[in-house]
Amino acid sequence: MRKVLRTVNRVLLALTGLVLIVVGGTVLLGGFDVPRKAGFDMPTGGRWSRPGEVLLREPDRTRWTDSGWWWPVVIAALAVLVLLALWWLLSQFRRHRLREILVDSGDGEGAQLRGRAMENVLTAESESLDGVDRARVQLTGRRTEPRLRAGLALAPHAEPCAVVARLSSEAIHHARTSAGLERLPAEVRLRAVKHRAERVT
Repeated sequence: MRKVLRTVNRVLLALTGLVLIVVGGTVLLGGFDVPRKAGFDMPTGGRWSRPGEVLLREPDRTRWTDSGWWWPVVIAALAVLVLLALWWLLSQFRRHRLREILVDSGDGEGAQLRGRAMENVLTAESESLDGVDRARVQLTGRRTEPRLRAGLALAPHAEPCAVVARLSSEAIHHARTSAGLERLPAEVRLRAVKHRAERVT
């Protein structure tokens, strides 16, 4: 998915840049009458043949407006463009979950470990730590260099420093050792669990 997104980004950015260069260059040449001043004449009857010309003349703008299919097609096309633009925008901020991890099996071939399986184990081990009420773990990055993002909901009696230390020395260490990884960078976010105040009588 990341490769597809990277390819889409490059293609769309290249097309956008090409369109802007062509349109902008044409407008500059015709609008400011640059070719005429340089000794060249714009094609007769073409767009921007003289300063003050518009991109779409009135006959071009109203050619199909009386047809019954015109406005539904225009609205549908614009809706598709808006949805594609929203998908492209949201995909830039989305962190994709790592589906598999490449494990060095020692035989030169390697093995693949499901990312979801490691996430489940890390979640269970994180929630077993003292002071952790709930945990949410996600693996990102590349197959050979995974990264860990963890969100921990701490109980009222929890000590954040102690929880992070145990998470690093136990859950993350176990995951790194079992997968044969040299390093497993982690980003941990902590938040307190809301609880009702105890009534003292």
